[in-house]
Amino acid sequence: MSGELLIFGGTAEGTKLARLLPQRGYRVTVSVATDYGALMLADSAVQARVGRLDVAEMAELMQSRPFLAVIDATHPYADRATENIRAAAEEAGLSYRRLLRPEGQEEPGWLTAATAQEAAQQLNHLPGNILLTTGSKELEAFTAVEGYQQRLWVRILASEESLHKALSLAYPPNHIIAMHGPFSKELNLALLRQFQIQTLVTKRSGRAGGFWEKAEAAGEAGAALLVIQRPSRETGLTLEELLVEFGGETP
Repeated sequence: MSGELLIFGGTAEGTKLARLLPQRGYRVTVSVATDYGALMLADSAVQARVGRLDVAEMAELMQSRPFLAVIDATHPYADRATENIRAAAEEAGLSYRRLLRPEGQEEPGWLTAATAQEAAQQLNHLPGNILLTTGSKELEAFTAVEGYQQRLWVRILASEESLHKALSLAYPPNHIIAMHGPFSKELNLALLRQFQIQTLVTKRSGRAGGFWEKAEAAGEAGAALLVIQRPSRETGLTLEELLVEFGGETP
């Protein structure tokens, strides 16, 4: 098969898909929000387009070339982006696919919250140090935690944008862990022990996002696991199913 596909990126699965599709004869354009997203594709055969887009701009991009389809590989918590991509695809008359990240079954003992704001309020009633692994977008919500500058350690991407946001919100530099994941259980466990963490805060990012390595580390360290639930239940295709659709057998 051949032709051109447009991917809206933001996940490890989306990056993997973008790298594999050219091997199957497709030309691939990936739209990413930040320079960091483009950096993850720097040594690949895809064309990266950097910058956040509104619905009209997405539709214009979709109509700029004869794309066969658009694949939404944005993060499962980026529900507004998914709404916009789906609306733009409809406006452009382009076939739409949603790349799903399976989340697995919830286990007994997890603490849960619907939003970052709700999680921050729960943390005000929990003791001890906190490791925040929800990314830079929610950092402002967690400034509502009493004594957040002393209690919170934040793990974020090692990008200028993420670091600037954390520092602008007065998170102390020695409480910022700037790394690119996903991370092993052993590394998560080492961080929990190093900073005497009693609660680990995460999103249900699935296996590809390193969720289970965090859950297992929290269990072994005796730390509570506070999980921010996904904003919606989605339908779509897994990475393996998309690879079958666009080129036959999975590698």
